[in-house]
Amino acid sequence: MRHILSTGLVILCVLLVSSCQKLTEINENPNEASTTHPQALLTKVEWETFRTWHGTTPLYILKMIVQTDGENANQLYNWQRGSFEQYQQLRNVTKMMEEAEKINESSYLALGKFFRAYYFYNLTLFFGDIPYSESLQGELSGIYQPQYDSQEDVFRGILSELEDAASILHDNPNLFQGDIIYGGNPEKWIRLINSFRLKVLMTLSNKEQHPALNIAEQFAQIYTNEPLMGSPEDDGQLHFVDQQDVRYPEFNSSGYGSGMYMDSTFIKRLQDHQDPRLFVIATQTRLGKEAGAALGDFSAYEGGDPIAPYAQVNDKAIAGRLSKVHDRYTDDPTCEPLVLMGYAEQQFLLAEAAVRGWIDGDAKEWYTEGVKASFAFYSTYAKNLSSFVSEDKVAAYLAQTNVDLDAAVSKEAKLERIMMQKYLRSFHQGGYSSYFDHLRTGYPTLRKATNVNVAYRWMYPQAEYNQNTQHVSDAIQRQFNGNDNIHSKTWWLD
Repeated sequence: MRHILSTGLVILCVLLVSSCQKLTEINENPNEASTTHPQALLTKVEWETFRTWHGTTPLYILKMIVQTDGENANQLYNWQRGSFEQYQQLRNVTKMMEEAEKINESSYLALGKFFRAYYFYNLTLFFGDIPYSESLQGELSGIYQPQYDSQEDVFRGILSELEDAASILHDNPNLFQGDIIYGGNPEKWIRLINSFRLKVLMTLSNKEQHPALNIAEQFAQIYTNEPLMGSPEDDGQLHFVDQQDVRYPEFNSSGYGSGMYMDSTFIKRLQDHQDPRLFVIATQTRLGKEAGAALGDFSAYEGGDPIAPYAQVNDKAIAGRLSKVHDRYTDDPTCEPLVLMGYAEQQFLLAEAAVRGWIDGDAKEWYTEGVKASFAFYSTYAKNLSSFVSEDKVAAYLAQTNVDLDAAVSKEAKLERIMMQKYLRSFHQGGYSSYFDHLRTGYPTLRKATNVNVAYRWMYPQAEYNQNTQHVSDAIQRQFNGNDNIHSKTWWLD
C-alpha cells in the first residue's frame, strides 16, 4: 500500500505545484495532443474529494469545540450563505470521465460517477434544490446558467449513479492506476460504493413511506445481494505522509491557536459514557495537569459552554479550567487518515436499519462492531495512546448500561444510542454527517440558547444571485416561497 500511495503522491505533487506543467500537457497522446490520462486526474480528484468537507467548521456546529476570543457564527447556528466551490472540484471529475471515455477506460468512468454522487449528495443536503442535470456542461454544451433540479430528482440521480458505478466496476475487475485510496482495487471500491448507497438511503429515512422510492426495500436489496465492507481494512480513507503539501490538514494549523478549546457538550458526553476516546481527542486542563492527575482521569478534562458569552468562557480558559484539542492533531504530520466512508459507519447504518425493521438481523451485533471499529481506529492511529482504547477497554465500555444497546428498551432509545456512537466517532471525521443525522433523527441533541432556532440549510451563494439569477430565484420560490433562509426545511426533512 505504501509504495502505491507514494507513487500516487508523486503524481499529486505534479498536479498541485503551480510551477509544474498544466494537466493538459501530462501524458500527451501523440495522436491527440490535448489528452490527459485519467489516472493523473484520479489522483487529484481523490485528494480533493477526501478533504473537501474536513475542517473545524463542523466541530463548532456539532458542539465539539468553542471559540473564546470572539463569536463564531457556526457555534451559534447563525451562519448565512454557503459555497458552491465544490462545483470547481467537480470539473476535474468531469474531465476525468471525458478522458476515460476517449480511451475506453471504464473504471475511471465508474469512479467519476461515485465522486459525482458524493459531491451532489452533500451539496443538496447543504442547500436543497441545486444545479444537477444541466451542471458542468459549459464546455461541451454551452450551458453556463444551469437550471436547478428538485432535491428529490437529485437524490434519484445520486442513487442511479452509484448503482451504475458499482455495476461498471463489477463488469471490469481489472486493477487501474492513479488510485491513492485502494491501490486500484475495484472490489474495494465496489464495497465502498455499496456502503455509501446505504448511507444515502438511510439519509432518506423520513421518506420511508414514499410510494415511488421504496427506500427500505432498496436498502434491504443492497444489504442482501451486494458486497459490503467486511472490516476496518476496507475503510475508504486518505492517508498522509510527512512531505510538503501532503501532510495532515491540521498539522501546524494556526486555527488551533489560543482561542480554540473543547466544548463542554462533547467533553461531558464522553465523561458520562466513561468513554476513553476522550484521552486521544483532548488534553487535560492546565489545572488538572498541574495537580498531577493521570491522563486517564476523566475529572481532569473540561470544556467551555457553547452558549455562554465568549468572554466568560475565555475567563475560564485563563483560569486553566478548559481542555484543548489534543496536540497530536497539530504536531503529527501524518496524524490519522480522513475517512470518507468506513466500516464503523456502515455497521451503525445496519444497526439502525435493523431497529427500523428494514432488514433482519441483530442490531446489537452491528452496533457493537461499529463501536469496536471506532476504538480500533484510534488504537491504530493515535500514536503512543493505544492503551486507552485497547480491546479490553472497549469490552468494558460496551458493558456499561448507558452504552449497551439491549439496555435501551424502546425503538427511539435504541436509535438515540446509535446516533450517539456515530457522533462520538465523528471528531474530525465525516464532515457534517452527524449534523445531518441530528436534523434527520433529533439525535444527539445539540445545545442551543433558547432564542436560537434550528438551522436546516445554508443560503445560496451570492454568485448564483449575480450569475444565475433566474434559476436560483425559481428554486427559492419553489421551495421557500421566495425567502432564501437557513431555517426552512427542504424536501428530505419534510
